[in-house]
Amino acid sequence: MQEFSKFRSLSVIGGGAWGTALANLAAHNGTDVLIWAREPEVTDSINNRHENEAFLRGVNLHPGLQSTSDLTIAAKRDAFLFVVPAQFGRATLSELNSLCGAAPVALCSKGIERATGLMMTEVLSDTWPGAIPAVLSGPSFARDVARGLPTAVTFACPDAAIGGKWIATLGAPHFRLYLSDDLVGAELGGAVKNVLAIAAGAVEGRGLGESARAALIARGFIEFQRLGVARGAKPQTMAGLSGLGDLILTASSQQSRNMSLGFELGRGRSLEDILGERRTVSEGVASASAIATLAAKAGVEMPICAAVSALVDGQKSIDEIIADLLARPLKQENE
Repeated sequence: MQEFSKFRSLSVIGGGAWGTALANLAAHNGTDVLIWAREPEVTDSINNRHENEAFLRGVNLHPGLQSTSDLTIAAKRDAFLFVVPAQFGRATLSELNSLCGAAPVALCSKGIERATGLMMTEVLSDTWPGAIPAVLSGPSFARDVARGLPTAVTFACPDAAIGGKWIATLGAPHFRLYLSDDLVGAELGGAVKNVLAIAAGAVEGRGLGESARAALIARGFIEFQRLGVARGAKPQTMAGLSGLGDLILTASSQQSRNMSLGFELGRGRSLEDILGERRTVSEGVASASAIATLAAKAGVEMPICAAVSALVDGQKSIDEIIADLLARPLKQENE
């Protein structure tokens, strides 16, 4: 691939674990990086102790990495990584539009806006018409990336030159970015895998066995493929890092917020109690019904995602959902 120069300055919008890990990568690559965080304690911790104690405790951050809670200051950068959870992103994107105008924006949030059923690229187009969109997605836990463990992700950007600048800004020997032009495939993979991970966690929490979880992952991938084809995604993207790769990781480890939430649901705990104990967001909870709606509009059958939607919305119990799924008529495997 052609060599590209890095962005000189970058704002990471969102001060959680993933945003902090990505910001740290760019800072180590020599980019002037600023993290915008709503929480004053996050800003204070990054600026004064070079650590995000709230969301990435124990990881020493690059000494040049700084943080602010003032979006006006954060807007004065060449490019933006957007890591605000999908259900809270619209207002922040609208405000950035009023402050910035045209700019490269890489979306790192994995979800569908529940109120509208829009993917984040569509929300970006709605709220910030001058943004040059990209999507970063793939099998990656923030702590693994921050610790320097080997990771590979998809970076989808229709503009190859801008995509090259992003890869130069974020890439490292342990953090490999593979360039794609398929925004839809990269984004859908990140959203659907969160919902399927809740289902996989519920299977484990209910003690249904590894065979059942493997079958769920495989059949869940078929569901994702159906929706991806209907939305124009490329098959190779769906079978790649941001699709199958991310699904395997997220549905196989309780480091995943979504799988661990599903595990607790499988044990019989209420969603309200689980969420009440957490500071971080499990995107699959909000995205489940939005994905079910997307599937219905596209005329696509997604029974596992529909089951998760019914579970988190309180329409059915775990045992009812399991009985319904096991009672479905047998079909050809590719159906």
